[in-house]
Amino acid sequence: MMTNFEQIRSEAKAKGKKKMVVAPVPAGMDFTALSEAVSEGMVAPIFIGSSDAMSPWAKARGKKASDIECVEEPDALKALALAIEKLRKGEADILMRGDMAPGPFLGIVLDREKGLLKERVASVVSVFDPPSVNRVTMVTDTYINSFPSIVEKVAITENVIRLAGVLGFATPKIAALSAIEQVNPAIPSTMDAAILSKMAERRQFGDVTLEGPLDIDCAVSRRAADRKGVHSAVTGRGDIYLVPNVEAGLLMAELSVFIGKTPMACALMGVSRPVVLNLPFVPLENRVTEIELAVLLCGRL
Repeated sequence: MMTNFEQIRSEAKAKGKKKMVVAPVPAGMDFTALSEAVSEGMVAPIFIGSSDAMSPWAKARGKKASDIECVEEPDALKALALAIEKLRKGEADILMRGDMAPGPFLGIVLDREKGLLKERVASVVSVFDPPSVNRVTMVTDTYINSFPSIVEKVAITENVIRLAGVLGFATPKIAALSAIEQVNPAIPSTMDAAILSKMAERRQFGDVTLEGPLDIDCAVSRRAADRKGVHSAVTGRGDIYLVPNVEAGLLMAELSVFIGKTPMACALMGVSRPVVLNLPFVPLENRVTEIELAVLLCGRL
């Protein structure tokens, strides 16, 4: 399994250079993370948008703007459509969000007919590199599904298990979170967690251990779980945390980043090609890790 973000970088560099299309590209776009990924030999960028944006990028790399692969398309919607077309035709490997708000961007990318949606549901996995744990951990869904049904939670679970496999987790331990650790019909998320747990017990998710419902203290602390009489292979040892809704997921991610100062990057799952979202709550210093995750996901979605 991947133990930290440095190992993710090392594995990504070993994959060889991937073509990453960036769209839409405005003048003045911040290319810091992209520049780092290019310098490390992980990606070769294709820009779709304003050619004026290319001059600073080219100058910083000692090249002329004409030396940079760029498709001039000032209309943001058309630029993104062209980028998706390149991915669908196999002319690029990765899509990176440029100057478009995440909501409209995802609305286009996740169009089932013209976009990149592959599975029943798309979801965002936040990958953390907590200093107190000797492995990366995952929380999902942290951005897309507001109040997922049990059918959608099954798909979200399948999505994160796929990412866990890419990150080297042969038998991931998954905590299905809720407010309490008992099944209570008055709290629907406990019922959903119990269903997911039974499905995992019957190996409907493959070789995983999934326990739920678990409240957060039982999930992260074996001592707390023992005190409450909750005995499981997951308590205190979780690799993946399934949250009941996006409010819980986003708050958990943002608290970990802004208060806990935990390094974090996101991956979009349920799509046919890797997508770098550049979400606002991802620390600037971890944006390159999102590109590295996308490189690792190439050919494995």
